[in-house]
Amino acid sequence: MNIYGSFPSVRMRRMRRHEFSRRLMRESLLSANDLIYPVFVLDGRARTDKVASMPGVERLTVDRLLPVAEQCLRYRIPVLALFPVIDQKLKTRDGREAFNPKGLVPRAVAALKKRFPELGLMADVALDPYTSHGQDGVIDRSGYILNDVTLQVLVRQALAQAEAGVDIVAPSDMMDGRIGRIRQALEAKGYIHTKIMAYSAKYASGFYGPFRDAVGSAKNLGKGDKKTYQMDPANSDEALWEVGLDLAEGADMVMVKPGLPYLDVLRRVKEEFKAPTFVYQVSGEYSMLRAAIGKGWLPESCVMESLLAFKRAGADGILTYFALEAAKALKAG
Repeated sequence: MNIYGSFPSVRMRRMRRHEFSRRLMRESLLSANDLIYPVFVLDGRARTDKVASMPGVERLTVDRLLPVAEQCLRYRIPVLALFPVIDQKLKTRDGREAFNPKGLVPRAVAALKKRFPELGLMADVALDPYTSHGQDGVIDRSGYILNDVTLQVLVRQALAQAEAGVDIVAPSDMMDGRIGRIRQALEAKGYIHTKIMAYSAKYASGFYGPFRDAVGSAKNLGKGDKKTYQMDPANSDEALWEVGLDLAEGADMVMVKPGLPYLDVLRRVKEEFKAPTFVYQVSGEYSMLRAAIGKGWLPESCVMESLLAFKRAGADGILTYFALEAAKALKAG
């Protein structure tokens, strides 16, 4: 027996005919509440630098960032994610500028919190913007990252950010045990409300190139890669292992990165753990869409379609360089 009835009693197009019925059966909804806006912060004043490989994206000094933060509040974007552009002369093999309490990120956090205390702020915990070699940790003579030595620096970096008033520390380094160490340190110092968003399933992807241009780590990294600590793109089960470890160590939120090429991983993570799960639509994804739209090869609607895909796959939130643009479009209609 055909439980769905016989043709033409079942016509799937009936519910697609009118806007009202399409809205009634819509399964996934995107709102400004789902968006986190990543921005690149420069030192100094009154400076704006375009990122050549990311059309429409700029590096901004804090004074130029304040109006952007105000727009985030106006369009109900909950969180601004800060990524620093560090002067080359401050970069060292051990990345010690990362935990300078008077460094760029702590100063940016303090300035933004003073002006907009209600805006959520997230800061990256990783050493690649601060190291002379462009890797995410402290290296030995062979270039291999020393996991436990790196943890010591990451803990100090996270504490410097928490002391400045950041709401979310986001370890993106993929060192083993870093979530547990950072959580312990935050608790010990009384920062019990500082949230941790773990880059848990971060893949060794080719989609990060424009980001590395933006923060100025591409030249430092050169022909090096990050395959000894970021995940193999061929693996999916391993992502669940990583996520489980980070949650057990004290992560409040987990992330899959990149986005669209890893929707299957995103779905598995959400279904397995039911924890707050985020996804990063990374620089390469942004640049591909922006370039194709600019050439007229794709319509602007592909931006919202891509963001909706993350929601459909199970994401609770999305880090995207389209955040402000998308929030404005959502408010308009």
